[in-house]
Amino acid sequence: MKLLVTGAGGMLGHDVVRLAQDMSHQVVALSHDDLDVSDPAKVERLITRERPGAVINCAAWTNVDGAEESEHDASVINSQGAGFVADAAAKVDAKIIFPSTDYVFNGIGGPYGESDDPDPINAYGRTKLAGERATSLVNGRSFIVRTSWLFGPNGGNFVETMLRLGEGGGPVVVVHDQVGCPTYTGHLAVGLLRLVDSAAYGIHHMAGEGSCSWYEFAMEIFRQAEVVTRVMASTTDMMERPAKRPANSVLVSRRSAPIKLPTWQRGLSDYLARREAAEDEAPKRQRSSSSRRQPMLDWTKREREEREADGEQITGENELPTGEGQDAA
Repeated sequence: MKLLVTGAGGMLGHDVVRLAQDMSHQVVALSHDDLDVSDPAKVERLITRERPGAVINCAAWTNVDGAEESEHDASVINSQGAGFVADAAAKVDAKIIFPSTDYVFNGIGGPYGESDDPDPINAYGRTKLAGERATSLVNGRSFIVRTSWLFGPNGGNFVETMLRLGEGGGPVVVVHDQVGCPTYTGHLAVGLLRLVDSAAYGIHHMAGEGSCSWYEFAMEIFRQAEVVTRVMASTTDMMERPAKRPANSVLVSRRSAPIKLPTWQRGLSDYLARREAAEDEAPKRQRSSSSRRQPMLDWTKREREEREADGEQITGENELPTGEGQDAA
């Protein structure tokens, strides 16, 4: 099948393209530089020209806290852009897959199945929920795939943050009162590509099997990576992030024949193995001890802003990197 992938330069899009090519699909991979999904004329012109059998829309604004401060800009990509892509796909009779997020739920009544009512508590969740509805409204052959806590190559993620912070021996401070399902993009990409060949349209929950807190996830990262460091548990309230996060956003599928992904622990193992293989192929580079960043128990506002501006995450609350987008982390 001919597949068109938007947001192909992002974490999920990168793995979707890689695996689709391995499965002998004809792939049109489009990064943001190739296609700005907020431009409806360009979206329609390109999709009409390529006439794919299916479109996997991985383009997204994924900066959760940034969305809180710039909800309109996030909505242009996550909601309006999603609608433009889905509509253009419908005009060439193409299926559309729209990856969404556990953050469409408020976190009070989890675990959540496909039929549970969304109630987002942050701007990011609102824009993604609007994108779900826009996609479904204009394309009857749509798959809405909610996932959570993504990690994988080709983008910043919680695993890389923890390994970097753990280099100095800690303490690494991680929230323990948010529970979800860590999901490896390599496994999710396989699930999305399985959907392409089906007619199971509608909402799907697809995340790593099992659940844990960010603190438990961090502990498993250090255990599997054999990194010795001190890890300290914190609460969400202590971290004072601009966007609220759901306390329990665990996703389960209540479909009669769900696509199940491997456990999140297996996802972590597969990712670390892939990461190690990539490091073995790359030229060795020594990192001086002075360049290591030691996490601290308390940060001033200025220190926090400087660290975040430099791309460092200082809590366990990573945003959902469903793809690549203007301001996506």
